[in-house]
Amino acid sequence: MRSSCSCGLGVLEMSNYSSSSSTEQIKHLGAPAAPKATTSDIRTDNEKLVVRQKINNSNSNYNRSSSAGALSEIVPAPHYQSETALKGSCDSIGIGDIREDCNEMTINGGSPSGDEGVVESPVLGNSQTSLSEERLRRKLQFFFMNPIEKWQAKRRFPYKFVVQVIKIILVTLQLCLFAHSRYMHVNYTWDNTITFSHMFLRGWDITMEVSTYPPETGPLSVYVIEDFFKTIDYAIDGYANLGEAIGPYSYPNEDNTMAPMQFCLYRYKDGTIFGFNESYVFNPEIDTLCLDLDSNVTTIGSRKYLHQKDIHINFSALVKAELSFAIKTVNFKAAGPITAPDCYQFDIQILFNNQDHDGQMTLRLEAEPKRLICHGDVEFIKNSRIDDALRSALNILVIVICAVSFALCARAIYRAQLLRMITSDFFRQVYGKDLTIEGKMEFVNMWYIMIVCNDILLIIGSALKEQIEKKHFIADDWNLCSLLLGIGNLLVWFGVLRYLGFFKTYNVVILTLKKAAPKILRFLLCALLIYAGFTFCGWLVLGPYHIKFRSLSTTSECLFSLINGDDMFATFTIMSEKSIMLWWFCRIYLYSFTSLYIYVVLSLFISVIMDAYDTIKKYYKDGFPQSDLRLFVGPYHPNDFSSGVFRDDDFDCDQRINFLESLKRIFCSWRRDSGRGPTGYTSLAPKASSSSSTGGYIS
Repeated sequence: MRSSCSCGLGVLEMSNYSSSSSTEQIKHLGAPAAPKATTSDIRTDNEKLVVRQKINNSNSNYNRSSSAGALSEIVPAPHYQSETALKGSCDSIGIGDIREDCNEMTINGGSPSGDEGVVESPVLGNSQTSLSEERLRRKLQFFFMNPIEKWQAKRRFPYKFVVQVIKIILVTLQLCLFAHSRYMHVNYTWDNTITFSHMFLRGWDITMEVSTYPPETGPLSVYVIEDFFKTIDYAIDGYANLGEAIGPYSYPNEDNTMAPMQFCLYRYKDGTIFGFNESYVFNPEIDTLCLDLDSNVTTIGSRKYLHQKDIHINFSALVKAELSFAIKTVNFKAAGPITAPDCYQFDIQILFNNQDHDGQMTLRLEAEPKRLICHGDVEFIKNSRIDDALRSALNILVIVICAVSFALCARAIYRAQLLRMITSDFFRQVYGKDLTIEGKMEFVNMWYIMIVCNDILLIIGSALKEQIEKKHFIADDWNLCSLLLGIGNLLVWFGVLRYLGFFKTYNVVILTLKKAAPKILRFLLCALLIYAGFTFCGWLVLGPYHIKFRSLSTTSECLFSLINGDDMFATFTIMSEKSIMLWWFCRIYLYSFTSLYIYVVLSLFISVIMDAYDTIKKYYKDGFPQSDLRLFVGPYHPNDFSSGVFRDDDFDCDQRINFLESLKRIFCSWRRDSGRGPTGYTSLAPKASSSSSTGGYIS
């Protein structure tokens, strides 16, 4: 009883000591401020000040919650302290002179004696309710602090910040090492592909080694039947004379003898054309025929060899042909002081593509590398284990630090949603309304979600990298591993922006992008519709006559390049003059597109961002708009960090939510009526039945 009276008397004068910021919030919400309580004229003004100061000091924890009692216009009017409670409050203070003042205030239900009269100050229910409200406010204030402020408030070590710093160093180091290894791998594969093209492709030229745009030469092709068989014989002879190559190439057999080459034909089951009378016999079902070419094919030739096997090629029905064989080699270039050489097997395919049946059969050589386990110098292999151990240690360390980061950020996301549910329940119980969408989105930290995503990518990518380096995979998944590690590292570096956002200068850029994002998306949607119209029109009309419009993807890439002013003159001049009408259409089409997007669309796009930038600058000058949640939280003073209030605050046991219930409310669509039963919290609004014993409400 003594503690509750003390709480009630402390709240009695708390309206006199509320902060100016809280007063502004109350005025903003339109709630009437509680009238100041005065005593009779039997004490001097100095004595009254001493009384109020001592009462305030005895209830300092409740002063900070004074503004929340009148936060919203929909808060039920609080009741007055009863005569018994006020007397108990005076007894709890234990000061004789002050007790007399209090006794005067308890006469006639709280009306003091004297001519001036006193209006009773409202209180917010019992001490437990006020304490819960204050703790919730402190919890929300701590939730919205940055890591430095949290350190000052609770002396809590910034684990997540330190983990992110360590992670970005380790992940970047891992990416640099893997990028170097992948470049060596891809470059070695490409160089060997060029070598194999010179050795096994008839008609290959050095001008075909480098891809240029527009291409200087057409695709490597064969046009007559004799050239088709000569190309096969050229590849067979090159494979038979593999020992004459400069590169350290060997056959896949253990005794280094020439392995049989496999030749496959993909043909329509029936395809005969009688062009002289415009007739044909056609069955679209594709039949596959594969056979091994023995070593004697080098002496008699491929054409006679196929005739001996009773295989006759009908080129009218031939869809494609493949010649396959394998070569083993060892790469010394990757070897270093502690790095062992790599052993590879290249599965080579020479592809003859006749799908278009236009008289041009294109040739292409593909070489797919496979890493093998080397059996080399035993002493050198033992020394190379140092490099393997260091790389494995780095991979394991990255996986561990990413797992820790994932656990910390997932825990923070989960606890934020718990706090959101607690705050929503509080608002429904006390103010009779739910949080707004803006208030609920305050609890969704997109930075943490992004960190969780990059942790998952990095863990999978690091595990895959470890398997690749241990040569546990038959096929090398370099591309998949690089994709996972690359995107993960990209998101890690994006996460640095979160910590730069704590500084005003850098935060302007982030807030501008965040403010402009909805308008940019709406603007891009409209611009995309116009862009799609130009893309489909250009592909349809100009595709047959312009190399940059041959496909839908190249058309889109060409138009996007024109927006940025790339290669404009070449786009105009490459157009064929076969059709004068289409030539003029190309000019009008390109002039219209470039003028519309360069001078209009891009200018409007920049203006949308500049408008958001001006808005953010105005917010910094006049203040940012506050949601209902921010108004409830209110500002905090830097002196609160040293006072220890944040270190002492914690939620009571009755404010904890069951884990399964919390998951149900987080992931499921739920909506609770304000009139439903209790949720484990004591409402700040008193029960209606208490009004009869407290002297009524202040309207």
